[in-house]
Amino acid sequence: MAIYSYKGLDKSGKEVKGTLNAEGLTPAKARAKAMGIMLIEINEQTSTSMKKGAAGISFGNSVSIADLSLMTRQLATLLRAKIQVVEAFGALVDQTENPRLKITLSEIRQKVNEGSSLAKALGDYPKIFDNVYVNMVDAGETSGTLEIVLLRLADFTESQLALRNKIKGAMTYPIIMMVAGGTMIGIIFMFVIPKITKIFITQKRELPLQTKICVWISNFLINYWWALLIAGFGLFTVVSRYIKTEKGRAQWDSMVLKLPIVAEIVTMINVSRFCSTLATLLQSGVPILASMKIVSNLVANVHMKRAVDEARTSISEGASITGPLIKSQLFPPMVTHMIKLGEKSGELEPMLKIVSENYEDQVNTKLSGLTSVLEPIMMVGMGIVVAFILFSVVVPMMELNQIKH
Repeated sequence: MAIYSYKGLDKSGKEVKGTLNAEGLTPAKARAKAMGIMLIEINEQTSTSMKKGAAGISFGNSVSIADLSLMTRQLATLLRAKIQVVEAFGALVDQTENPRLKITLSEIRQKVNEGSSLAKALGDYPKIFDNVYVNMVDAGETSGTLEIVLLRLADFTESQLALRNKIKGAMTYPIIMMVAGGTMIGIIFMFVIPKITKIFITQKRELPLQTKICVWISNFLINYWWALLIAGFGLFTVVSRYIKTEKGRAQWDSMVLKLPIVAEIVTMINVSRFCSTLATLLQSGVPILASMKIVSNLVANVHMKRAVDEARTSISEGASITGPLIKSQLFPPMVTHMIKLGEKSGELEPMLKIVSENYEDQVNTKLSGLTSVLEPIMMVGMGIVVAFILFSVVVPMMELNQIKH
């Protein structure tokens, strides 16, 4: 079954566009005719044609984690109901609303129907199904527990989505405050201060230092605002490109791990991601060396990633996983202690799960605390700036009033 986009005229002569599922071009035309549509154009949609902005499909559609999680849970439910994989994907194509995911699922269904394994078919779409997803599905197919693995995948993707949303939510308010505050202060300097300055100039009096500073800032913003924009954009571009280099990334991540509060949150997020992903992979039957390689690619901080790579090498040599982690001094002692206990007791997966859940809770607490701390700091900062502006204006105004009296 393929997906076709069409353009045509309905019974009233009005132009209509849409998509439909059919086994081929002829059945697609027949189905459109049965719907009372006189076709002008009909084309089969593929993931390749979609990137080119094919007719009937919105350009730039992406597959969110929420879409992926929902699809995964639906697939697991269908497989638990003893529905064959090909039929299950056919049902998913009908149920999925995301255009890109719909087309991708249709192509995966076709590949599986032609004899490909599900993991291999998923692996052809790395921008949607990452290494964790593909390797877990592969392990599920090999062990015959695909529906169980898919349920774990759904839980895993949902927990990752929840964590990401909490991070975004924690940062949204401070960003809004910064933008709103900066805009307000900019308006004062560029539109209010110049009008008040004219009054001072007509009096030809020596202005206080703070007023001179305020007037200088106002004049600079009015005359050179474009230079600030260019400088800001240039600095952002240079820093972004430098961070993408190996040396730049290492220096940036090293600096992040030294920042107050931020370092602790970054460490917690990476530890939580490391433990939850490794636990999910091991529980799904993925070998530990392959699991460590996948997890290494998911750890964002390069220094923590290096420690994970060294731990993988340690395992391949028959040593403990915890040695390199302890040596790096980047993983908290509680984490390495729990992993060590898990290795000795043969309960590594449950221990990793416990650590992951514990650190997710700590991340939530820290993010809430960070928001609570940032709010008064930003309010005080904005208050100081506004007070400086008022003081710069009020003092000379009072002096002028005294002269008049």
